[in-house]
Amino acid sequence: MSASVLVPHGQARVPVGKIRIKLKSYWVDLLQVAVDAILDVAKTTGATVSGPVPLPTRIRKWTVLSSPHVNKDAREQFEQRTHSRLLDVKNLSAETVDKLMQLEIPAGVNIDVKL
Repeated sequence: MSASVLVPHGQARVPVGKIRIKLKSYWVDLLQVAVDAILDVAKTTGATVSGPVPLPTRIRKWTVLSSPHVNKDAREQFEQRTHSRLLDVKNLSAETVDKLMQLEIPAGVNIDVKL
C-alpha cells in the first residue's frame, strides 16, 4: 500500500525524504536569526521541521604567557565557543526547496546541508 499525501494545488512534492541542516556560529544571536528564518520558510510553505536541536557547544581554551621573558605567573586565558543547531525539514515541496535556496543567512553562520 502506498502512502498518499494531500498536496495543495500547484505544489509538487520533491522525491527527497528530508533535508538535514546543520548550522554553526560563534554568535548565538546570529545563529538564532538563521534558525528563525528557516523555520519561517518551512511554516509558510507547509513543510514540517524537527528541531532546532541544540548540539553541544565546542569550547576551545588556550593559555598564553603575558610576557615572553619574565613574570611566568602572569598569563592570559582565551576561549572560543562554537554553537551549533540541527534541523530536519520534512514533507518538502518544490516551493520549500526554492525558498530555502534563496534564503539570505547572516554572515558568520556556517551552513551544512545534506539530502
